[in-house]
Amino acid sequence: MMFRRILELDARLSSQMRVAEKPGLLRNIAIFFAHSGDSWFWLAGLFIAWFFSNTFWKHWETVEFFGILGLAGIVLMVKFMVKRKRPEGDWGDIYRNTDPHSFPSGHAARAFLIAVLGTVLAPPWLAIALWVWAPLVALARVSMGVHYLSDIIAGAILGIIVGLIGLQIYQPMLDRLFAATGFLFW
Repeated sequence: MMFRRILELDARLSSQMRVAEKPGLLRNIAIFFAHSGDSWFWLAGLFIAWFFSNTFWKHWETVEFFGILGLAGIVLMVKFMVKRKRPEGDWGDIYRNTDPHSFPSGHAARAFLIAVLGTVLAPPWLAIALWVWAPLVALARVSMGVHYLSDIIAGAILGIIVGLIGLQIYQPMLDRLFAATGFLFW
C-alpha cells in the first residue's frame, strides 16, 4: 500500500515536470541535455579525443571511457532485474525501442559517474561544469518523459557510488598497470 502511494506520487511529480509535448525553448533545452548524456556520444567522443590529447587528458579519457563501460553493465543488470516500464510518451523512440526499462536511469548514472571521475581527474573548471551538467541531464530525462523522478535519483546515486568505488579500486590498479607498461599515456 505504501509502496503504491510512493509510485503514484513519483508518477504525478514526474508528469508535472514534463515538457516533451510543449513546443518551445524549454523543450529544446531539455532535448539538448537529454541527448548530451548519450553513451554513444561519450564513448565515441572520448575515443576520438584520445588520439589528439596529451598525457593528462589521455589519462582522464581512458578512465572515463572504461568507467562508462563498466557502469553500463551494472545499469543494464539492474534494469533487467527490476523491469520497470518507461512512462508513456512519444518522444525518445530510440530509447523506448532499444531499452524499454526505466529504472535506474542510465543517463543520470552516467552523468554523475562522469562528474565524480572529473572531480578527481579533471581540472577544477571542468569538474564544476560537469557537476552543473549532470543534474541537468537527469532532469531533462524526466522532462522529456522517458524516466520517472525516482529513476534519475536512483541513477544519480548509482553513478556516484560506482564512480567512488571505481576510483578507490581501479584507479590505483590502472596507474600501476600503465606505469609498468608505458601503455597509453606514460
